[in-house]
Amino acid sequence: MGSGFSKMKKQAKQFQDQLAKMQEEMQNLEVTGSAGNGLVEVTLSGEKELKKITINPECVDPEDIEGLQDLILVAFSDAASKIQDNSPTSMLDNMPMGGLPFGMK
Repeated sequence: MGSGFSKMKKQAKQFQDQLAKMQEEMQNLEVTGSAGNGLVEVTLSGEKELKKITINPECVDPEDIEGLQDLILVAFSDAASKIQDNSPTSMLDNMPMGGLPFGMK
């Protein structure tokens, strides 16, 4: 268990520190998704907590509530996909194999 084990232990600690940093960044992340060319915008935290909804008055039609509901859902999905793109697992997928301890991925 010479220096090889020490090196793996050090790499595991570095990986753990990187993961903790990425998780902290996700907690502080806010993304905005939109639909209908910006008629509806939804802002989510990195943990997919709804922070804000902005609705342009132009798209509020009492005769088409379903259309507005659809825009809100699309905006939410857009924001959620942006969070997924910035998630730690997505970031890990982009790391080179050598960046992970024990050569695992």
